Amino acid sequence: MADKWIGGHSSSILCLNISTEGLVASGAERGELVLWDGGGTPAGRFQLPKADDVTSVVFSPRCPTRLYTSHGETVSLLDVRSLKEPVERFHMNEEEINCLSVNETDSFLAAADDSGAIKVMDLENKKVSRSLRHTNICSSVVFRPQRPLSLVSCGLDMQVMLWSLQKARPLWTVNLQERETEEDSSQSAGQFFNPPLAHSLSVASCGNIFGCGAQDGKVRIFRVTGVKFECDLEFQGHSLGVSQVLFMPEAYWLLTGGNDGKVLLWDVSSDIGKQQRSPAKSLQRSKAQAPASNRKYGKLNKVASNERARVLLKLTIEHGDKVNWILCTEIKGSKRVLVADQSSSVSVYPLPEP
Repeated sequence: MADKWIGGHSSSILCLNISTEGLVASGAERGELVLWDGGGTPAGRFQLPKADDVTSVVFSPRCPTRLYTSHGETVSLLDVRSLKEPVERFHMNEEEINCLSVNETDSFLAAADDSGAIKVMDLENKKVSRSLRHTNICSSVVFRPQRPLSLVSCGLDMQVMLWSLQKARPLWTVNLQERETEEDSSQSAGQFFNPPLAHSLSVASCGNIFGCGAQDGKVRIFRVTGVKFECDLEFQGHSLGVSQVLFMPEAYWLLTGGNDGKVLLWDVSSDIGKQQRSPAKSLQRSKAQAPASNRKYGKLNKVASNERARVLLKLTIEHGDKVNWILCTEIKGSKRVLVADQSSSVSVYPLPEP
């Protein structure tokens, strides 16, 4: 049975984030923003103007009192010590923002929106320095740890892209649908009606491994090698779309949340961990598999029939409601997963230690 954090919101909670000091922020429909202490007690509330849904909240990694929030086409910067008026407002995007990400040096802020645009703001100059683009709604964008000028994105165009802020075009692109149509032998008839629209991304703390959750219920694990990436693992995670993926810190354990109301914890370290400890072998492998021509679109590796054996399901949480957001935190010395859904409360479940 889950613990519940209640009394903060009156609307459905859409997003969560945690500061380096353990303060949790939650954003909800109708402009509601709440701060929670580590015990689940509301520590502050703020009503954003125009009552636009709060779709993403991100704490500054360098200054934990700074909180970036997206609502409508606007990003507001709040000081959590004094939740009055926003410190600053940025009108970066032309359509509703779906996801925010701040790089670890707190120098760039990326905002992905419904038009497919990713606007990247230089936080020192307060100017948009890059405008990157998907051909459909961009659902997720994440800066890579240890690489402050590199980010990954995904969208409803079924594209997963690797970007460098030094380039206007993606370094590498994988089309998830191309891979599905190539594998007609394993294609089930119903899958054509459930395309791999990409919903969520999470990058592991090493910066080279990231996971993607898609509408077809599958989870894909990618490895970045230089200016390209390839698929290391692909497995069926949920019976409906995977709305959220989240790597736990300092481990190759991946939390996934789905539209089927389940939260699953996977250990994907069996293969990934070995290769991460031997980067030279990984590099040799990528060179051997590199295409002869420098193509824009990469093709995913064929998935072996024993792929599932490399992935261990550590925990199944029958949450029951569609998952909007998941967050990993530590409460009283133990790992917990916080789950936001269609309700106005946050559910809290215990997690095993890696």
